[in-house]
Amino acid sequence: MQIASWNVNSIRTRIQIVIDWLQSHPSVDLLCLQETKVIDPDFPHTPFTDLGYHTYIYGQKAYNGVALISRQPLSEVSCGFSPLVADVGDFDEQKRVISGVIDDIRIVNLYVPNGSAVGSDKYSYKLGWLEILRQYLEVLIKAQPNPKIVICGDFNVAVEDIDIHNAKKRETQVMATDLEREALQAVLQLGFKDVFRKFTPEAGHYSWWDYRSGGWKRNQGWRIDYHFATDVLYDKAIDCSIDTAPRALVQPSDHAPVILEF
Repeated sequence: MQIASWNVNSIRTRIQIVIDWLQSHPSVDLLCLQETKVIDPDFPHTPFTDLGYHTYIYGQKAYNGVALISRQPLSEVSCGFSPLVADVGDFDEQKRVISGVIDDIRIVNLYVPNGSAVGSDKYSYKLGWLEILRQYLEVLIKAQPNPKIVICGDFNVAVEDIDIHNAKKRETQVMATDLEREALQAVLQLGFKDVFRKFTPEAGHYSWWDYRSGGWKRNQGWRIDYHFATDVLYDKAIDCSIDTAPRALVQPSDHAPVILEF
């Protein structure tokens, strides 16, 4: 089984790139998309269904949005935190969480808030969002004696310094501050491991390159897109890789897809 995660930065803008990629990667069973930037009635289902995929969406106009594109029907599909967490406040107003089950594996597809700037309201919102995510996943884990769960997507946090091309002064940079890392670690301590690092422990591998800095040409990127898996799935993983090829295309997303294989 292959599960891919990709922040496409507007599915309607990137639809042909995504369809071409799927056709060149026929082994992908489930594609988890983030930042689709489209309301549900306007999501481009047809290019996917014409290829035999099933689409599950949770969208928002111009911002955010997540989707699951699956070769087989998914079960127990849910959107947002509220199906599992009683009081989520305003954290479901932004469409950032969609989940479903494929072959007995619970996939949680996430688009974590960016945080904008350290100390801003959006930064505080991000930290609060990660705490609600922790509560949400705690419920999922307690529901299974030996949970098979993968959380994937754009986490907008560099877990370690080696996930950044230049970690100098990272403590002051959004996506790399201690508070963000601590909030994400509180999530991972529920029992999740970074599958990419099982196969690639060294630095120099990234999944996002800022459009504005020309970082792609110099490979000055960040690794902020992940697959985190519970122990039973981590042990079964046979590969996890970043496909940088789509980032080199004309009008690409600023992110590359990350592929997990069991």
